[in-house]
Amino acid sequence: MAPAMKIVFGLLTFVTVGMIIGAFLQLAFIRRLEDSYGTKFPSFKGSRKIQQDDYLKLPGGISLWNDKEAETLRLGYVKPEIISWSPRIIVLHNFLSMEECDYLRGIARPRLQVSTVVDAKTGKGIRSEVRTSSGMFLNHAERKYPMVQAIEKRISVYAQVPIENGELIQVLRYEKNQYYKPHHDYFSDTFNLQRGGQRVATMLMYLSDNVEGGETFFPMAGTGECSCGGKMVKGLSVKPLKGDAVLFWSMGLDGQSDPKSIHGGCEVLSGEKWSATKWMRQKVTS
Repeated sequence: MAPAMKIVFGLLTFVTVGMIIGAFLQLAFIRRLEDSYGTKFPSFKGSRKIQQDDYLKLPGGISLWNDKEAETLRLGYVKPEIISWSPRIIVLHNFLSMEECDYLRGIARPRLQVSTVVDAKTGKGIRSEVRTSSGMFLNHAERKYPMVQAIEKRISVYAQVPIENGELIQVLRYEKNQYYKPHHDYFSDTFNLQRGGQRVATMLMYLSDNVEGGETFFPMAGTGECSCGGKMVKGLSVKPLKGDAVLFWSMGLDGQSDPKSIHGGCEVLSGEKWSATKWMRQKVTS
């Protein structure tokens, strides 16, 4: 085997083993979260005093003995629900507080612009009928705001991806009749891969209630039918509920892009659907 091939093979093996180990750590973390659901911690209203049995040591060295950490991660409030193994999808109920949802919407509203999609040839954003929402990205200064930092830390811990591997949060608004046709989050161009590598996972957070339609649709997940914008279609969909989040992976455990991660935003029939998206990369983005 040529030296160059040995290096490539070694790198692929390292990435694959790392992703498998990360997946097992994440699964253990999710199981602990399921056990903690409904348990109140000291920083929350109506909480009880932490006992020695409440002590948990999580991957990454985060200790729940510190009630500030428990508050940041919303432990005892977030309820994980694994809805698909292929593609890997987890719904995190109560991931954001109502105040956090309103905060992100308040930052975004004055700066909304017509959404774009990535041009595969140039890597730049272009307008397209594939996506008819409006949106904006938080900037680097806003990333340092305490509430945004808390949200980003929570995303990092639940996804088991370092904070510095995450892109800036994007906030979107879908009005009546708006949608996002099925697409992949991973890149098919070389321009975007130069900064941070491929997208590994996506955290999609819902910021509003009272929306009819607007489901997040995974056409290659599940074996049955689901509702999408008032129609029954093959696949699996998640209803947008304020505070909930959907965590899904664009790459499989083999380190390759997962075609089954294709997803879309169903047409909004009434109300406004607000969401916030965090994409996570293989390497540091900032």
